[in-house]
Amino acid sequence: MDDDRWMGAALALAERTRGRTAPNPNVGCVIVRAGRVVGRGWTQVGGRPHAEAMALHDAGEDARGATAYTTLEPCAHRSSRGPACADLLIAAGVARVVMALGDPDPRTDRIGTARLRDAGIVVVAGARAADATRSMAGFLTRQRLGRPVVTLKLATSLDGCIALANGTSRWITGPEARAHAHLERSRHEAILVGRGTWQVDAPRLDVRLAGLAERSPMRIVLSAQSQASTRRGSSLSGGEGERAWEDVGKGDPVWIATPDSIATLPADHLLVEGGAATAAAFLRADLVDRLLLYRAPLLIGAGTASIGDIGLADLGTAHGRWHLHDARQLGTDRLEVYERGR
Repeated sequence: MDDDRWMGAALALAERTRGRTAPNPNVGCVIVRAGRVVGRGWTQVGGRPHAEAMALHDAGEDARGATAYTTLEPCAHRSSRGPACADLLIAAGVARVVMALGDPDPRTDRIGTARLRDAGIVVVAGARAADATRSMAGFLTRQRLGRPVVTLKLATSLDGCIALANGTSRWITGPEARAHAHLERSRHEAILVGRGTWQVDAPRLDVRLAGLAERSPMRIVLSAQSQASTRRGSSLSGGEGERAWEDVGKGDPVWIATPDSIATLPADHLLVEGGAATAAAFLRADLVDRLLLYRAPLLIGAGTASIGDIGLADLGTAHGRWHLHDARQLGTDRLEVYERGR
């Protein structure tokens, strides 16, 4: 029970930079000695320093004989950007390491654990593994599927409409739901809309919450037209990293031709916001991992449907795909969060 409690604290720290650490995972770490937290750390923006390095620096000499709780297996590979966290934990003299997940990166996978155990450190794995999997979904999806984790956001009426028949859509949901949606934007490196939404609505696609404006994501436009090539070219294939994101995020949007093109984006978290054809395209390609459904207590009737045709021919195959993870009231609106069962 204590391990779960302290791992919860590490998971909370990991959320501070979710959507800001790619290509590294957003990890949290707390160091506990005699029932008291002596060190805290989380992966910094851009991926370094790592959470364990930050926590050990915070703890100082109090780390000796303590327990380190980390949401991911401590890295074992040495880098020009910093030492291996497994080596730092050994040098600091921690007695025990509790981790939520093993690191799928082949440079660390089970190697970090073995190095700690060879140094006489007790290693416990699996504490709150499901929560850590959800917390680092972007990194883990990139490792497993070679693409960012995709969240589809829908703001609808009770009868599933996103606009009136004449296209008017402001505002279906209230201020509380819209604020939550901006918080979600701040936790994604990239945000995507369809070409029609971009041209008709001219959305800003930024974060309009006090203190989080600098976390506005890179803007992506999906277009089936052949001229919709990636405007920033090779800078989006990982060569220039964070600098390319910042340049694109503040300037023109990046245009991509197909949902599959998201694999080349320098982002581990992608938020898809509209419109109906774009939502259908991602669902039809089975690229949606998480669904945010904001539902307002109103009926529209003959309005614009929230999703186009997704190619479903048999209702029997639709059951079991989506699992409710969270539900909450946001003012007068209802939020439901679903996760794709795979």
